[in-house]
Amino acid sequence: MDWAFLYNNFEGRISRKTFWIAVAVLTVAELIGYIVAEQLEGDRLSAIVDLAFIYPEFAVAVKRAHDRNMPVLLLVVFFGASAFLDFLTVLQITGTQDEPSPILVAIWLPFSVLSLFLLVELGFRKGVDGPNQYGPDPLARI
Repeated sequence: MDWAFLYNNFEGRISRKTFWIAVAVLTVAELIGYIVAEQLEGDRLSAIVDLAFIYPEFAVAVKRAHDRNMPVLLLVVFFGASAFLDFLTVLQITGTQDEPSPILVAIWLPFSVLSLFLLVELGFRKGVDGPNQYGPDPLARI
């Protein structure tokens, strides 16, 4: 597996298997970063750790969206909202767990619906059979 291509490139297509492997590796690395960040600084540093992982997560999601022939604009909205929520957390504008700010609630609710939709679309649905405008079918036998 070409890890540099997987996490740094926005071209091509990947299968569900490759997607889940990439997501698992990123999740483990991000969880370790969160644990360390929480011990050192708390929510603000955790949000910065999350921001650091947006680029490779976006690269993986774009390649999977290409395989599904999905518009990348959905991913731009999703990752943009995620970055904005992290930015609000860094600025300490999100409120508390007991009393979240109205802006956090207004962004978080549609963000959660979009998260579920993207999880199903990218993680569980089969890609387009055969080549498409983004490249050959990642499951095609060569």
